[in-house]
Amino acid sequence: MPSDLALFMRQLLRNPKTISAMAPSSRGLAQAMTADIGPQTGAVAEFGPGTGVFTRALLDRGVRPSDLTLFELNPEFAANLRQNFPGVRVVTGGAQTIAAHCADVGAIVSGLPLLSFPPDLCRAIFTASLRVLRPGGAIHQFTYGPKAPLPDDIRQEMGLIATPGPRIWLNLPPARVYTYRRSA
Repeated sequence: MPSDLALFMRQLLRNPKTISAMAPSSRGLAQAMTADIGPQTGAVAEFGPGTGVFTRALLDRGVRPSDLTLFELNPEFAANLRQNFPGVRVVTGGAQTIAAHCADVGAIVSGLPLLSFPPDLCRAIFTASLRVLRPGGAIHQFTYGPKAPLPDDIRQEMGLIATPGPRIWLNLPPARVYTYRRSA
């Protein structure tokens, strides 16, 4: 999608501190992030959808537009998402506000750069997410870094298990997917 790449590059040049990637996520990363999600998942939330690469993968996997809520802080990305994904709810707000917009969520897909966030913001996002995540639900998060994206102390405090997934080498830069679930 050339227009999506142009939008991404414009936003990167205008707001480099708020765009924490060198390029939009690859289709391979989108496939890995959404592999366990489908129409049976029910409500799905996406944090930091940007140009909608993961959004498209979720819809292609059979998630109904009415079951998908996107949280995007960047107003230009949000407007683009509304235009390109009719029927999908787009919230121009932070992930930590999920409880005000969603309930009984089966999965959360997050493109947020957690490693660059202050610990209190990570804690707020995961606390709010766990309020609406139904039993058995999962939070899918990727990172470019060599370690899990959620700090271990916060993960343990919240009773979460982090399962590393595949490293996606054909992403710029390469990324690894982690799935977070409540411990039994």
